[in-house]
Amino acid sequence: MIYLKSFKFPNADMEFNFFMSIMRTCYDSFYPFKILSKNSFEKIDFEPITIFYGGNGSGKTTALNVIAEKVGVKRDSIYNKSNFFVDYVNMCEVKIHGNSIPEHSSIITSDDVFDYLLNIRNLNEGIDLKREELFEEYLDSKYSEFQFKSLDDYEHLKKVNAARSKTQSRFVRKELMSNVREYSNGESAFRYFTDKIGENGLYLLDEPENSLSPKRQVELVKFIEDSARFMGCQFVISTHSPFLLSMHGAKIYDLDENPVDIKPWTELENVRIFYEFFKKFEDEFS
Repeated sequence: MIYLKSFKFPNADMEFNFFMSIMRTCYDSFYPFKILSKNSFEKIDFEPITIFYGGNGSGKTTALNVIAEKVGVKRDSIYNKSNFFVDYVNMCEVKIHGNSIPEHSSIITSDDVFDYLLNIRNLNEGIDLKREELFEEYLDSKYSEFQFKSLDDYEHLKKVNAARSKTQSRFVRKELMSNVREYSNGESAFRYFTDKIGENGLYLLDEPENSLSPKRQVELVKFIEDSARFMGCQFVISTHSPFLLSMHGAKIYDLDENPVDIKPWTELENVRIFYEFFKKFEDEFS
């Protein structure tokens, strides 16, 4: 499914005319101006899966954030916009299929995944602390002498009886919520994507390979391909992962080229480096 048909960034001439019209000299940074125009990245024609490939500083994340702002998709993490960000976005042009982008569409960044993993870690640390307290409470309740004196002691009496009628593990499980530490960081990160990506939506993914092992990256590739093919989803992805770049039917823009060019994944520099490395040791795999 295609919700986002095309997108135009301002070219170098448009940027020059803009700066001539405002004549501001008190800024030393005009981000995101001059990032995408330096390699003449001016127009995108989207497919169900479109990928921005490039090294650090190539502008692939910038392009993704500009598109997200222009089409108004949801984001969880705060994005620090420069003084000129809104001016730049207003100069962009977008064509969409139909009347609007699906409401539940979103951009998912590395910060979103990191915050999610951090929240799980903090929650687990709190659970572990509470567990230790419950272990001590179990021993105190089970082996201490307790005399019921008033109704104020009723709750404590229930815990004493519970401790004396249950094993330590059963007592703690009953009093404590289940530990959410069921998955590794990589597994949790993968589940974050599968939970956030629903049917019939536009999803912008910024370097989703971060925190994922090669095995999980392969699984994410299959999930994205199936979501685009069977669930009515469209994806715009920034990445330099060979696994994600290999996605079937993906249209790849090489932002390292000047001008930016569309390439098959097997011709990209990062992929060729991996290929040549493993080719060098081919005999050891035989």
